[in-house]
Parts: sequence; C-alpha cells; structure tokens
Amino acid sequence: MNRVFRAMLVVLCFEMGALLLYLPWTTFWEQNYFLSHFPLLMRITLHPSFRGIVSGIGVLDILLAFGLIGSRPSPTSVPPPQ
Repeated sequence: MNRVFRAMLVVLCFEMGALLLYLPWTTFWEQNYFLSHFPLLMRITLHPSFRGIVSGIGVLDILLAFGLIGSRPSPTSVPPPQ
C-alpha cells in the first residue's frame, strides 16, 4: 500500500472516530435537520444507548487507526524458480 494513501487512511479513520466519539453528546446531535423533519427518529437517536453505540463505533475507528499505524505490510515475495 502506498505510504501516502496509508497515512491518509489513518488520519481519516482517526478523525471519523473522534467525531463519532464526541458528536452524539453535543447539542448539534439534538438540534439538526433530520430530527426536526422526522420526529420518529428523535426517540431513537436521543436515547443514551444509541448514543453509546455510536460512540463505541468511534472508539473502534480510533483503535483501527492505531492498528494501521503499528502494522507493516508484509513484503511480496516471489517464489524461487524451479
């Protein structure tokens, strides 16, 4: 995998994870376009369990980013000629 692509993937995973970890507990989550137009979603998305699930996905994204930093791709080996 290209180093630049890998670095961008790590940054993207970390940023998405940080947003998913923080966003459900802000006022932006409670006052948005979809909740005002679809009141049925309000009961689901404002429930603390749903917020916790979304935050848990954010933690998994952050752990994925750290895992991508630590892992190195294995070199491609060519089998010996016979």
